[in-house]
Amino acid sequence: MYRYDTHDQTLVNERVAQFRDQMNRYLAGRISDEEFLPLRVQNGLYVQRYAPMLRIAIPYGMLASYQLRKLGDLARDFDRGYGHFTTRTNLQLNWPKLETVPDMLAELASVQMHAIQTSGNDIRNTSTDQFAGIAEDEEVDPRPWCELIRQWSTFHPEFTYLPRKFKIAVTGAAEDRAAIQVHDVGLRLWRDDQGEVRVKVLAGGGLGRTPMIGEVVRDDLPWQHLLTYLEALVRVYNQFGRRDNKFKARIKILVKALGVEEFRRRVDAEWAHLKDGPQTLTREAVEAMHSHFVDPERRAVSEESIADFERLRVENRAFARFVTNNVHGHKVPGYKAVTLSLKRSGHSPGDLTWEQMHQVADLADEFSHGEIRVTHEQNLVLADVAVDRLEELWQRLQELGLANPTVGTLADLICCPGGDYCALANAKSIPVAQAIQERFEDIDYLYDLGPLDLNISGCMNACGHHHVGHIGILGVDKKGEEWYQISLGGAQGNESSLGKILGPSFDRESVPEVIDKVLQVYVGERAEGETFIETYRRIGLKPFKERVYA
Repeated sequence: MYRYDTHDQTLVNERVAQFRDQMNRYLAGRISDEEFLPLRVQNGLYVQRYAPMLRIAIPYGMLASYQLRKLGDLARDFDRGYGHFTTRTNLQLNWPKLETVPDMLAELASVQMHAIQTSGNDIRNTSTDQFAGIAEDEEVDPRPWCELIRQWSTFHPEFTYLPRKFKIAVTGAAEDRAAIQVHDVGLRLWRDDQGEVRVKVLAGGGLGRTPMIGEVVRDDLPWQHLLTYLEALVRVYNQFGRRDNKFKARIKILVKALGVEEFRRRVDAEWAHLKDGPQTLTREAVEAMHSHFVDPERRAVSEESIADFERLRVENRAFARFVTNNVHGHKVPGYKAVTLSLKRSGHSPGDLTWEQMHQVADLADEFSHGEIRVTHEQNLVLADVAVDRLEELWQRLQELGLANPTVGTLADLICCPGGDYCALANAKSIPVAQAIQERFEDIDYLYDLGPLDLNISGCMNACGHHHVGHIGILGVDKKGEEWYQISLGGAQGNESSLGKILGPSFDRESVPEVIDKVLQVYVGERAEGETFIETYRRIGLKPFKERVYA
């Protein structure tokens, strides 16, 4: 993991002191609400429906065990004992007291964490593949490049007040697990015939009110020019992005309005002033960043231990289910990555108590070199588990309620906080998620359905990524009442697509029944071995619509 140097730590400490002074002046009435708004949002502080909310940055989803313990401490000491992991791999605390936030930020700084630029019209937390550095299909480890982007974008003087928020995602694997096609900028790292890193740059993707798939702006950017090209791209957006209408202010609107060819021309014209300038990356700078992301000292796992693991999978059905769904391949023989499910009936997806945070940190120390990953599906990952300890880890996770063997199934749904917390939401999300979890508890049925992404958002901001769910649910307001719009056919990954609206919306009580009817069509129409999204793409929306609205 990246560790702060003296400059990093000083910068974060100074920001804490600055915000403490701003908070004191605000509480004393010397700063108005309007003046305080841009100050607080750039430090991750929102005012939600019922209380303040602090959004804490988890850069590219990586946590050390001591950092997760600190997050648990904050949830226990300053909040209501739990936190919520978001689809941007951040952690939200939904009930802090306003006057305690500077103290919380100081606690975060003590473990090299912060809440800087987790809100506001600036460059947000860069995200990546949760299996970065260990994935079997990885061509380039994206983590050093994510850290370079983080350092470039944090406190960037030109990009403090962009037309709207700006999100970057990076992948270096054959399978896109970072959803780069639906980000303001998506970066795909690859190697040419000489083994040099090149970058495929996409721009203009995004969800929200006007969802779009990103366009390829450049296919083969040399790695030395990554930051200068990003600088040129964001400059073009900063200059030409709309500021008269916040609903049309994202870069996707600009790319669509100009057309990708004209957008590319303007970026290239701006880049001409920056190319080969001071921000051009050197091999020494990149190697220095790579030095922070070295492999841990893994002990060798014997062939006999690997054979014992495979034999146990055959003999223990419950363990086999967990391995099939929650355990993932690893570049090192004898090791696996393990997903800890934060989805279980009766609990909000993505929530974790302070006790569980401490317990997961202990497991990370014991089983995975003290490291935890956060996924944009709102789960956690232990990335380096020896197969001869998987059964023991599984048993421990069962005791904590984090071994639900349903990762990638309908039960592994994504859900934003919705109207239970968010002032922007049109409807509640969590009760809908819980009702669906209760309706579809039969694990054999979930396995029979196969891979299925169900995503729920409480409003058009799409924090639950409903547009790219195989089944998407969007909360809408009808004359002051909460209704829910269903979409089908969305997908993330290499073949990203945006869902199509099924038809008129439904009241909350009807949603589980509607989902059941959609699944009945899939089960009745699928070919052998066909997944939900494959069936949908073959038969289209009409059969689902006819069944649901019959």
